[in-house]
Amino acid sequence: MARLVPLLVLVCVAVISAWAWFRSAEPVVLPKLPPVPAKVDSPPPVEEVPYTTGPASADGIGKFFHGREIAKVMGHPHINWLERPEREQEEAPSKAISDIDLAPDAVIADIGAGSGYYSFRISPKVPRGKVVAIDIQPEMLDFLRTKAAELKITNVEPHLGEIDDLKLPAGSLDAALMVDAYHEFSHPREMLASLLKALKPGGRIFLLEFRGEDPNVPIKPLHKMTEAQARLEFESAGFRFTGNLKPLPWQHLLVFERP
Repeated sequence: MARLVPLLVLVCVAVISAWAWFRSAEPVVLPKLPPVPAKVDSPPPVEEVPYTTGPASADGIGKFFHGREIAKVMGHPHINWLERPEREQEEAPSKAISDIDLAPDAVIADIGAGSGYYSFRISPKVPRGKVVAIDIQPEMLDFLRTKAAELKITNVEPHLGEIDDLKLPAGSLDAALMVDAYHEFSHPREMLASLLKALKPGGRIFLLEFRGEDPNVPIKPLHKMTEAQARLEFESAGFRFTGNLKPLPWQHLLVFERP
């Protein structure tokens, strides 16, 4: 036992010395790691639906998507029909616009904007944002620029798209509007994919189409769509249906969103 006492003393001295050294040592500073970049949400994968072809009807192009024949495009020579004075009485665009809920700083694309009839009327709802007025016909955009200058509207931005691509950056849109135009898209599958990419997660689409279910709507059949057909095409492209804002005199106002 007597021999163990000096040994225990030595052990205690060693422990106390080690503790004192540890307390006086400089703290170890770990290098800062670079911040982890925020995850960018990618659009959900969707299955490519093939086009089919067949004999063209009088108002169609003989190309079919989900069984629907695509209609011929109404070109810039028909601007007067888009700007007709009786359009408010027939279609109630002011009611449609009042039903479209947008933040004041939202960026909304008017796809197939044509003469800008809707673009200019919706621009006051986004005073700190803008309306990207997209068309594939330069003549339509020329008309739109002249009209914007006459009206002194500065938050409507003309934008030339392509038949299969909006030509917009990913995640750049809060919302999109399509008024009686989607049924004429010659490449709807590609355009829906382009729109899915351009919308932010939760971004909405407001789709106006003449009601295909209603024989009393005085529009050629290929220039109308049923709610069921629109849902089939948009939901198959990865969008989620959120509702039909009824009623308008002749049209559906369908709302979809990017998940």
